[in-house]
Amino acid sequence: MTETPLVRFLLRFTSIGVLAFIYLPIIVLAIYAFNTSRLQAWPPAGFTLQWFVEAAQNPSVIKAVGNSLLAASLATAFALVLGTLAALAVSRYAFFGKQSISFFLVLPIALPGVISGIALRTTFTTFGVDLGLLTIVIGHATFCVVVVYNNVLARLRRLPRTPEEASADLGADAFTTFRRITLPGMFTALLSGGLLAFGLSFDEIIVTIFTAGAGTQTVPMWIYSAIQRPNELPVVNVVALVLIIISVVPVYISQRLASDVARGTGL
Repeated sequence: MTETPLVRFLLRFTSIGVLAFIYLPIIVLAIYAFNTSRLQAWPPAGFTLQWFVEAAQNPSVIKAVGNSLLAASLATAFALVLGTLAALAVSRYAFFGKQSISFFLVLPIALPGVISGIALRTTFTTFGVDLGLLTIVIGHATFCVVVVYNNVLARLRRLPRTPEEASADLGADAFTTFRRITLPGMFTALLSGGLLAFGLSFDEIIVTIFTAGAGTQTVPMWIYSAIQRPNELPVVNVVALVLIIISVVPVYISQRLASDVARGTGL
C-alpha cells in the first residue's frame, strides 16, 4: 500500500492526538508542581522549587515513601521466589491439572482490585491478622507473582532443554544445574519481572486501602488523603510527579531488557 501525503499527515496527526490525550494531564501536573501559587489556575503564576523542599521536609511524606519502598521491595522479593518456582514447575514438569494451575496463577491480575482487596481484608479479619505493612506486602505479592510468573515462564519456554539435560548426564544435581544453567538463562526475565512488580506495587492504591491498618500509609494513600486539602495541593503535585518518575523508570528498564532479549534471540 502506497502512503500518500494525506495518509502520512493523518497518521502523524492521529499519533500526536493519542499521545496528547494520554500524557497532557501528566504534563499539566508537572507544570503545577513548579507553580509559585497554591492555587491551580492557568497560566501558572511563576516558577519555584519551594514545594519540592516542603515535600522533602514533610514527615508524613517521608514516612509514606519509606512504607511504599519497603512494601514494594518485600512484595517483589516474595513474587520473585514464588513466581519463579511456579514457572519452573509449569514449564519443566508434566502433571495433572497443569493448565488449570497456570490459569489460576494468572487470574489475580485480571480480577478487579476492589474484589481482591475485599477478599484479602475479609481473610485477614477472619484469621485475626492485624492490618499493617505485612498485610499490604501480602496483598501486593498476590498480583506481583503473576508478573514474575509470566516473564519467567515465557523465557523458560524459549530456553533449550539440551544444556540442562547435558548437565544432568554429567552428574550435576538439580540445584547445580539450576544455578549454573537455568538461572543465567532466565536472569534478565527475573530482572524485568522484578522491576515491573516493583513499579506496580509502589503505586498501587486499591488493594492497599483494604489491607492497610489505620496507622499505615503508602505514597498513593497519602496523595489520596492530602488531595482533599486545598493547601496541600502543591505538595501533592510534587509527590505525584516523583511517584510517576519512580514508577516509569523500572517499567522503562524492563521494556528495554525485553526488547534487547527479543532482538538477541531473533524474536
